[in-house]
Amino acid sequence: MLKERHFFTSESVTEGHPDKICDQISDGILDAILEKDPRARVACETLVTTGLVLVAGEITT
Repeated sequence: MLKERHFFTSESVTEGHPDKICDQISDGILDAILEKDPRARVACETLVTTGLVLVAGEITT
């Protein structure tokens, strides 16, 4: 009998990394929307590069 192979992956970034900043922006938007409408549906992504922040997604309240 063959054993199934399972792969476990994870990602970790340090403080100040652009991914951390993006997460903080997206989390802030999510928190603000849910505070006003707890039943809201939110798919919010934040992308950053030098001199540009782009927030994309779908929000239904």
